[in-house]
Amino acid sequence: MLCWLREDEMSVQELLQRVQCVITHVDEIMQQEIRPLLAVDIIEQLHRQFALLSGGRGKDGAPIITFPEYSGFSEVPEEDFLNVVTYLTSIPSLDAASIGFVIIIDRRKDKWSSVKASLSRIAGAFPGNLQLVLVLRPSRFFQRAIADLGIKLHKDDFKMKIVMLNSLSDLHGYVDKGQLTRELGGSLEYCHSQWIHHRTAIENFAMTVKTTAQMLQKFGTDLAETELPNDVQCTKDLLTAHTDKHNNLKDELKLALRQGTTLFGCIKEQAAKSENHELNPDEMENQTTVERLLAQLDETENAFEQFWCKHHLKLEQCLQLRHFEQDFREVKVSLDSLMESLTSLSDIGDCVARVEHLLKELKTLEEKAQPTVEKAQLHALHGDQLIQSNHYAVDSIRPKCVELRRVCDDFSNESKKKTDVLTKSLQIHMGIDKVNQWCESGIYLLASQAVDKCQSQEGAESALTDIENFLDSAEKNQLTELRNLHNQYEVVLSEEIKGSVLKALKRLEDVQEMFEKRHVSLKRLSAKQTRPIQPVAPRPESSPKRPSLKNTPRTTGSQQPLARRASDNSNSGKQPAEVDLNKKKNIRKTKGGIKIEVMHEESQGGSTHVVVTNETEESLSNRRRHIMTELIETERLYVEELQSIMEGYFAEMNNAELSHLIPPSLENKRDVLFGNLPEIYEFHNRTFLMELENCAEKPELVGTCFLKRVSP
Repeated sequence: MLCWLREDEMSVQELLQRVQCVITHVDEIMQQEIRPLLAVDIIEQLHRQFALLSGGRGKDGAPIITFPEYSGFSEVPEEDFLNVVTYLTSIPSLDAASIGFVIIIDRRKDKWSSVKASLSRIAGAFPGNLQLVLVLRPSRFFQRAIADLGIKLHKDDFKMKIVMLNSLSDLHGYVDKGQLTRELGGSLEYCHSQWIHHRTAIENFAMTVKTTAQMLQKFGTDLAETELPNDVQCTKDLLTAHTDKHNNLKDELKLALRQGTTLFGCIKEQAAKSENHELNPDEMENQTTVERLLAQLDETENAFEQFWCKHHLKLEQCLQLRHFEQDFREVKVSLDSLMESLTSLSDIGDCVARVEHLLKELKTLEEKAQPTVEKAQLHALHGDQLIQSNHYAVDSIRPKCVELRRVCDDFSNESKKKTDVLTKSLQIHMGIDKVNQWCESGIYLLASQAVDKCQSQEGAESALTDIENFLDSAEKNQLTELRNLHNQYEVVLSEEIKGSVLKALKRLEDVQEMFEKRHVSLKRLSAKQTRPIQPVAPRPESSPKRPSLKNTPRTTGSQQPLARRASDNSNSGKQPAEVDLNKKKNIRKTKGGIKIEVMHEESQGGSTHVVVTNETEESLSNRRRHIMTELIETERLYVEELQSIMEGYFAEMNNAELSHLIPPSLENKRDVLFGNLPEIYEFHNRTFLMELENCAEKPELVGTCFLKRVSP
């Protein structure tokens, strides 16, 4: 851009130099150095015709100035005489003027006094190089004699070569007839009014050329001092103003050209009057002068047009630049706003619905940004076209094109990145939802399997089938795909999503472990054969006393309450030897040899089965004692079960390490799930069981324990 501005400055300087040369040449053509006056300045004096420049030449080419008969010559003011003579001597070319002037004084009808006055005035005020003075002396005899005598006496006073002529024939001996006007017996055509008209027109034309050149000079000077605007409107105004100025100057040039062409044609008309007519030297010089002025005018026009082409191109390119910069700012603001909206759009969703909403917002933003991005790309393409067209502001345009494309690429890349992250996040969240739904369904399935129904082989097999079908559904739902997605997308996922994935995977592992344990337990139950037992009647001495069970230890943080419950119900966590130890048998024989077998089994809630193979008549006290033992053992087992629920479920609901296994719908709802279970446990453990144990030896008091708690 700076280089172009330097070139533009050089263009202005070149215009100013060429125009100044035109002005100088016009002054040289019109010989303004030696001709301070113009015809229009002394038009009245010229019209008196006391001195003429007819255009004739002497034998050696000297210009001829004629002083015709003029009765009031002596009355012409000295200043007027000097102005006219000075003007006439400045018209011929310098080459012709350097030869010297030939003066013809026609005083044939005058007196010697007039001749003497004319010679004195010419000798004292003639500004040019005076070569010869030819005087047509008075034709009257007396005045001629006086003139001859006077010239002899005063010849040295005039200090110029004076030839006294008696007749026109004598004059023709010094000057050819073709160089003399008809008044002097020659054939040279001369019209004084036409001569004045031509001189005035030529000088006016020269002044027009000079004035036009000066106008261009001022225009160029003004342009050199004008700075280019920085906004579109001011640039438009400047372009309009300069264009109007150019058009006005162009009109002035056309007018001057028309004026000069017309003048040139008028001068040439003199030669076209007749076939033998030729222009006299002065007319030839006038024609040459007009031609030279027309050439200077043409040079002025060429200089102006060459400059204007560059300057107009500069203004148009400046306007293009301002439009480009204005559009760039508008597009850049829009792109920055869109980029800010895109950047502020979260690529982290905490659920499927949220991620889908974010994807929808991103899609909407992309559709909204599409017109702006296309406009930015077209604007960058327009900038490339300006650069290819050799725009002067290439250094300013190219970075803006690069910036527009960079922002568009950044927006596109960021949009693709967010779309990719959100798409992967959606897959992850959908996988998490699948896992959570499967786990919740699994936990519900485990909880819904009735313990008592699983004691039979048929019930165990049915439950086992449900377990296996549910485990198979894990593969159908591709639950393991979540781990693959996590490993595949780990780089682009946030820590929050990673945590959710790991939590879901841990929950999946825990639930699968629970199912595996339940599966093993149900397998054993379905395969277990029921041992036949022979019923016997209890003997008084065979009342069994079941030892109290110890509280089972609490599960650790890595074991789940449901898993523990399922394991306890199915005895899947114990070896066969341990199961045998949990079965307490009291086998005694009655006096009559009758066998009574009492079996306590903890595998399904510790219920006691008393089978009497053969009932005999016994005392009522022994039967009551036996029933009382069963009642106490049942209460103990009930208290143990309540304790297991309190420790394995109620307390673990507040265990932070197991919170991922709790469905969201059950969070912070422990009191709703368990109600007043803690009070029930406290009542049976600390009150009712102790009262029943106190009635072990006095069965008749047990009724009181129930009756006093009957609701009114």
